[in-house]
Amino acid sequence: MLAVTDDIAVRLQTLLAYDATSPLIFSSGLFLFLFAGFLLVYNSLRNATTARIIYVVLFSLYFYYKSSGIYFLLLIFAATSDFLIARALFRTERMSFRRLWVALSVAVNLGMLAYFKYTNFLIDISNDLFGAGFLQFRDIFLPVGISFFVFQSMSYTIDIYRWQLRPLTSWLDYLFYLSFFPQLVAGPIVRARDFIPQIRRKPIVTRAMFGMGVFLILTGLFKKAVISDYISLNFVDRIFEEPLLYTGFECLMGIYGYALQIYCDFSGYSDMAIGIALLLGFRFPKNFDAPYKSATITEFWRRWHISLSSWLRDYVYISLGGNRKGRFHTYVNLMLTMLLGGLWHGAAFRFILWGALHGVALALHKMWLAVVPGAKVYGAQMNGLVRALGIFFTFNLVCFGWLMFRAESMQTVSLLLHQIAFDFHASMIPQILTGYAGVFALIVAGYFLHLMPGRVDTFMQRRVVAAPMVVQVVMAAALIWCVMQIKSSDIQPFIYFQF
Repeated sequence: MLAVTDDIAVRLQTLLAYDATSPLIFSSGLFLFLFAGFLLVYNSLRNATTARIIYVVLFSLYFYYKSSGIYFLLLIFAATSDFLIARALFRTERMSFRRLWVALSVAVNLGMLAYFKYTNFLIDISNDLFGAGFLQFRDIFLPVGISFFVFQSMSYTIDIYRWQLRPLTSWLDYLFYLSFFPQLVAGPIVRARDFIPQIRRKPIVTRAMFGMGVFLILTGLFKKAVISDYISLNFVDRIFEEPLLYTGFECLMGIYGYALQIYCDFSGYSDMAIGIALLLGFRFPKNFDAPYKSATITEFWRRWHISLSSWLRDYVYISLGGNRKGRFHTYVNLMLTMLLGGLWHGAAFRFILWGALHGVALALHKMWLAVVPGAKVYGAQMNGLVRALGIFFTFNLVCFGWLMFRAESMQTVSLLLHQIAFDFHASMIPQILTGYAGVFALIVAGYFLHLMPGRVDTFMQRRVVAAPMVVQVVMAAALIWCVMQIKSSDIQPFIYFQF
């Protein structure tokens, strides 16, 4: 009996300890188990504000520990640094000193990001310039989601510098804001002015909030565990690993499949994050709004990763001058903003090229609106065939960008484009569709659900929200059973964990 108890203790310790190969993610059984226990205690602390904040902070730090090990201390350091800088910044009235304080905050945050994310990229560039072996590569672990909490923390000090926000007086509250686990490792990037007022407010979960939370969690789980993981493991990953083994049609479908995969993966995480926050009584902003329905590249960036695109607009584009200094500077500012956005996504030239592609497209679209009479009015009223053509063009432009985003190297990009252009084999399409029937069925279903009218999505939301709790539980159980039937043996991390 003692041996059995010891064995259970060892298994439990192994399960709860940090494992680099198995990060804690929302779609895992371990998280659902831990969250159920967390929720029971959390509900009992609704009237004990300080105890509730401490409890959530400890759980959030443990959540991050399960993703990045000892680097949860980096999160504590970032929170402490910007909390103290913000306090000093707010007490300083002289503009030159205020600039120094905000520059220190940006330097500390970007310094952390540069070291962990870009050190080996810069070493690689140096070796290309000065010869192989000029500098030795470092074995540096990239903490999960560092780009997200760094951007979130910078927005806090910048808002205080702009007199748009008062600093918190409690370090614990700031640590709560920065470490809150639903959005910690992959967003959405929550602004301090939107989130901080909710921290000490008594969390009230209405029937509508609970129903919407359940709906978003189920939607996100379906997107991630059913659509994204299945088409990734059974089709997309194979295409990108060895494109020469597949026809041009398969390569093209692999790119379209990846476009759906990354959307379902990332928007699925955002849905679950927003849903979990609702169950805790917190509201997050919407992060995706059917981006592949966009008829222009500008519209796409108003619908895709909204928290990042708005962050880049408010803290990079506007800081560079926005559109206040004439057309040429506007186009340059757009290019610089998207280049930085590309570099934020990854330390590789292909991400910079991805950012450049979107920067050029945004600049050309803004130029079109400026020089074509009536273009702004026409674009706002675009409908029918013209809008359909705009959606088709924008979607394929975005997919071309995803090709550089997903491929491990520019050689892979070249091979995929070669297969599509010179080895398409249209005659094999029926055979390919039959061979990958399950994959293509999910791809078609995914795009169909994505492109259906907004009123249909709203109707489905209302039905789930209004359903009795027993029905919601049955729906959750049915989806979890479905996930268990098709999931792989290994948990697939969310794509944006690497950023």
